[in-house]
Amino acid sequence: MSLGTLNVILITGRTISQGITREGKKKLREYMESAAISEMDPEDLAKLGVKDGDTIRVKTSHGSVVVRAKASTQAPHPGIIFIPLGPWANEVIGSDSDSVGMPTFKSIFAEVEAAPGEQVLNALDIIKRRKM
Repeated sequence: MSLGTLNVILITGRTISQGITREGKKKLREYMESAAISEMDPEDLAKLGVKDGDTIRVKTSHGSVVVRAKASTQAPHPGIIFIPLGPWANEVIGSDSDSVGMPTFKSIFAEVEAAPGEQVLNALDIIKRRKM
């Protein structure tokens, strides 16, 4: 059963696998598999009618991105999603730094919805899209 859209709080950050694969491997599928994901509480996945590995769209006031859903192993944390830092997270975080020199990487209001049949873009395609 799908809820349609789920309102959540987005946090971003580094992960060990994302950190390892970003060093000279950003063009590889391995990097995409470690950074083009959104970890979610398993109950939130169920509310959306989404399974581990399905595509979802994450939308904020800054933009939207399609990533793969991943059931978090650190649940429960309903209403909170995590996207590793990288091109996919950059699509949904703003550049405003509130005069401190760093953008907001945590506590971003977001909406999540199932995105069946939508493609997760690779890092180079996201970067090219931003340059347009």
